[in-house]
Amino acid sequence: MSPFVAEILGTALLILLGGGVVASSVLKDTKSSGAGWMVITTGWAMGVFIGVFVAAPYSGAHINPAVTLALAIEGSFAWQDVPMYIVAQVIGAMIGSGTVYVLFKDHFDATDNPEGKRAIFCTDPAIPNTFRNLMSEIVGTFVLIMAVFFITGAEIQGEEGVPVGLGAVGAIPIAFVVWSIGLSLGGLTGYAINPARDLGPRIMHFLLPIKGKTHSNWSYSWIPILGPLIGASLATYLHLILS
Repeated sequence: MSPFVAEILGTALLILLGGGVVASSVLKDTKSSGAGWMVITTGWAMGVFIGVFVAAPYSGAHINPAVTLALAIEGSFAWQDVPMYIVAQVIGAMIGSGTVYVLFKDHFDATDNPEGKRAIFCTDPAIPNTFRNLMSEIVGTFVLIMAVFFITGAEIQGEEGVPVGLGAVGAIPIAFVVWSIGLSLGGLTGYAINPARDLGPRIMHFLLPIKGKTHSNWSYSWIPILGPLIGASLATYLHLILS
């Protein structure tokens, strides 16, 4: 499997399971309707585990532009491959969220909650505050990227030169890190901590014929894109200083 396809597949699995757990909790008449934040954060964490584990042998399982940027700044991932990885991640996120819509369409149709439907695709702040919303994404991603470096030991090159990135071995501890971020900080903005995770599904929310949907809140969309990139950059530079 090529790294490009692996990033698409890994990210699609992440968003399928992450978006799926939100859909199961938010939409009307599912078996787990109203399951709550603990279930949602656990579902996202397990989505990270599965996406990383599947993609790791082929692409390093970045499945997140913030991770790709961090590894490029750190010097263990080629800058010329960064655009390819990010494009693959956004495509994968679009595929994953589109699949969630197809699977849950009956429940989308039965639900009269436009904001809840949007939450299945993309993040929104609990209380809009540009500075604090941005800081939430910066800090959450900072924690994620620092954990990536210390868990993987920044040992990036694997068999036949395949970029290891997060690596299959790191799948379980990284899943716990994402779970912790979601439980501790996620209530502020929905913790995108991944630009592709927010942008790809937001595009799909805009494009799909979702019954009774509201606007896609594009005025907020730059925060879950820029915040994680800033957080990843800060974490990487600090890691380089400490190394």
